[in-house]
Amino acid sequence: MSSATTSRTGFDVHYRTIDLVTITTLGVAFGVIFWGWGKLYEPLHDLAVFSYPPSSALLGGVWLSAGVVGGLIIRKPGAAFATEFIAATVSTFIAGGTQWGFSVFASGFWEGLGAELIFLLFFYRRFGVVVAALSGALAGALESFYEWHAYVPDYSFGSKLAHLGFFVVSGVVVAGLGGFYLVKALARAGVLDAFPAGREQVTEV
Repeated sequence: MSSATTSRTGFDVHYRTIDLVTITTLGVAFGVIFWGWGKLYEPLHDLAVFSYPPSSALLGGVWLSAGVVGGLIIRKPGAAFATEFIAATVSTFIAGGTQWGFSVFASGFWEGLGAELIFLLFFYRRFGVVVAALSGALAGALESFYEWHAYVPDYSFGSKLAHLGFFVVSGVVVAGLGGFYLVKALARAGVLDAFPAGREQVTEV
């Protein structure tokens, strides 16, 4: 008899040690990336292409990626949320943190929740490019709603909607599509052989 535990809806809720280690490892790695991207954000968002302030949300996709990647690899309830939130936590404390301070915890919560809800919507059974894109999109949408109140409360309603649109686009392209093809690349490299994503790659070859 298998030692895996399944819920009444049929998805695997049993976490192996390697699942927990991988979530933590991904969270730390993405946390460092988040911190570095935060340092680049200020000079980048002043470029001419971002002279329309809401368009700076196009830079947000990088911060949405951890949850999508964690969900695509681990494929179990809570994995997307945990990976994103750990990454946000690491970026808060590494090398003095970011310019946003402890509000990054709130961002990690909403971004992780958005990514997680899409995997839940599909009962943790579908992990294709469309699901990845939707996961990135909802993560971006929830983060945008949070930022309406936390960072851009003075925006007009039209600017807030534009901010939402730009965030969703970045979530789809950077976190969704980028995360999906990153996982595919890791699988081809043999890094994910202990996970379904890696085994799927073997059957495709």
